[in-house]
Amino acid sequence: MTKSFAYTVFQGRAGDHNDLAMPGAGAIGEALARRTGLAPAVIGKPEPALNTGWHEELNAALPALRQLQARFDDVLAGGAISIAATSRCAASLATLPAVARHHPSACVVWFDSHGDLNTPQGSVSGYLGGMAIAGPAGLWDSGLGAGLGLDRVILVGSRDLDTFEQEVIDTHGIPLIKRGNDLAGELRKAIAGRPVYVHLDCDVLDLGIVPAEFATEGGLSLAELTACCEVIAEHPFVGIEIAEFQYSWEPGGDAASPAPLLDALAPILA
Repeated sequence: MTKSFAYTVFQGRAGDHNDLAMPGAGAIGEALARRTGLAPAVIGKPEPALNTGWHEELNAALPALRQLQARFDDVLAGGAISIAATSRCAASLATLPAVARHHPSACVVWFDSHGDLNTPQGSVSGYLGGMAIAGPAGLWDSGLGAGLGLDRVILVGSRDLDTFEQEVIDTHGIPLIKRGNDLAGELRKAIAGRPVYVHLDCDVLDLGIVPAEFATEGGLSLAELTACCEVIAEHPFVGIEIAEFQYSWEPGGDAASPAPLLDALAPILA
């Protein structure tokens, strides 16, 4: 039986340092609507970034994040494949517990230049987005639930890891797949036949491909991302959340097109 797709745009606060990812999520939603003819459900509204500590950011974001989680519960309970633009990685504090509830056997393929495995106690920066997996994995209590086992997490393209995050990776044996000659093959091995849910932080890509706040050198190319998506498409597909796509390269700049990114994701978006 062919599954239906459900589209969601989250453009509320989620630990933002600037105001570019909220409209960036909207731009992805508009592009998906043009491609599919299906308008996304929009959760939250853009507000000025607070750019403060994790606790204040979380308190400000919780109302919209709870709405996002309720949307994911509805979509996943109904059996649809979830396609979402989620502004910042901190939105995963809400989405991943819902994925864990409705797809307990699925693995989470986490494309990100960072590990996002910090806790409030372990974080050097205090950035909420850097705690986005750790909350759903039960390493700290975000107020949005947990249930995601770290044995279900696969990191792809992570290259800027804090000491605390590396210790979590080593302790729990989390697969860390880096660029190399057999990126796709290593990913296939790590998935091990399980259903797949994808988190894509745009900073996993190399510099200059799409606007992303924390991009660093040594990232994936669009062709490498497509090769990974072809592997993911071999497995039962739960959904994808696209985070950290910024509307423009700089505040007040011209809008950046998400089309090349969506083209690269075509194997799992089709």
